Amino acid sequence: MVDLKHLRKEPEVFRKAIREKGIPLDLDALLALDQEVQGLKQRLQDLQTERNRIAKEVPKAPPEAKAALIARGKVLGEEAKELEEALKEKEARLMELLLQVPLPPWPGAPVGEDESANVEIKRVGSPREFPFPPLDHVALLEKNGWWEPRISKVSGSRSYALRGDLALYEMALLRFAMDFMAKKGFVPMTLPSYAREMAFVGTGHFPAARDQVWAIAGTDLYLTGTAEVVLNALHSGEILSQAELPKRYAGYAPAFRSEAGSFGKDVRGLMRVHQFHKVEQYVLTEASLEASDQAFQELLQNAEEILALLELPYRLLEVSTGDMGPGKWRQVDLEVWLPSEGRYRETHSCSALLDWQARRANLRYRDGGGRVQYAYTLNNTALATPRILAMLLENHQLEDGRVRVPEALVPYTGKEVLEPCG
Repeated sequence: MVDLKHLRKEPEVFRKAIREKGIPLDLDALLALDQEVQGLKQRLQDLQTERNRIAKEVPKAPPEAKAALIARGKVLGEEAKELEEALKEKEARLMELLLQVPLPPWPGAPVGEDESANVEIKRVGSPREFPFPPLDHVALLEKNGWWEPRISKVSGSRSYALRGDLALYEMALLRFAMDFMAKKGFVPMTLPSYAREMAFVGTGHFPAARDQVWAIAGTDLYLTGTAEVVLNALHSGEILSQAELPKRYAGYAPAFRSEAGSFGKDVRGLMRVHQFHKVEQYVLTEASLEASDQAFQELLQNAEEILALLELPYRLLEVSTGDMGPGKWRQVDLEVWLPSEGRYRETHSCSALLDWQARRANLRYRDGGGRVQYAYTLNNTALATPRILAMLLENHQLEDGRVRVPEALVPYTGKEVLEPCG
């Protein structure tokens, strides 16, 4: 959520952001509603002032005037009650609209409607040239008996179940990512895969992406698609000291997405499933662009180091205004080469959101001057499975169909090659 005072003062800044990010929001209607709310508040204050004056006059008034004063006070009270109800309704509507106002993007963001406007920053590593006809990851799974095809009968489409060495490999990857982040000074946390609605509002997943989230029937809880949802709500309502910042967390949790609107996309294999596993980087910093930029580079570097240790070729993309989402100041995606598709596919998304999430989630700290300020938030994937498995299987496959384990993962797997499962 943006600062309403800033919005009133510089509406054209936000009008531009709405246009560049493609947000369907009528800013004029929002500002008009804000004026109504301010007018109602002023009228309520005037009524209360008059009621207070009458209350003081009644004891001193002559008997013949008291009845009129008391009657006038009752009329004012009824009017105030009606205004309070109207104000409550309009404030709720104003909040709904404010939650849709996008954060203006950083000046370096490419301006465009969608991912086609994203700009490649750099490439690291070269796609492998195979001396044999390579298999795609689904063929490798089937050839080695590494997944259970019956799972769709049990759990429906877009479900997966791994077997043998690949099941252990998935667990090894997650532990590797948690150990890596701990060595970088991030606090490792295992987290619930569900949260209350306010946590989703805090990250910005609600109201915009509500269709991607599954509600848990009979409760006030929803399944999370990233540990960011829970991590971002941990310090909600607190006032941290500046000395406590930055807060660095590495959160692991199973993640869930409804995949609404993705019919026909990546229906084969491990690229787009309903349940996955994710280690998320999350940072809470003081309210300065310098601190945010420093944390952004740190999160980005962590992801690059992980991909280098996994020995995967990748590239970085500067994400465009129309693709980055309403709350992003800056977003850089990391994409890994997927041989079977002959293209790079996203594995990480590094985002800086300034105080947009903090205002929604009430994340505050007291600065050196004693002032309470909203913090800045950032996040990035550390590692998510099973998507990364598709890249690892295809890039590290051997001619006989087995798969080589990157050197950094050997201590976690206890073997250099993944063997077939009988």
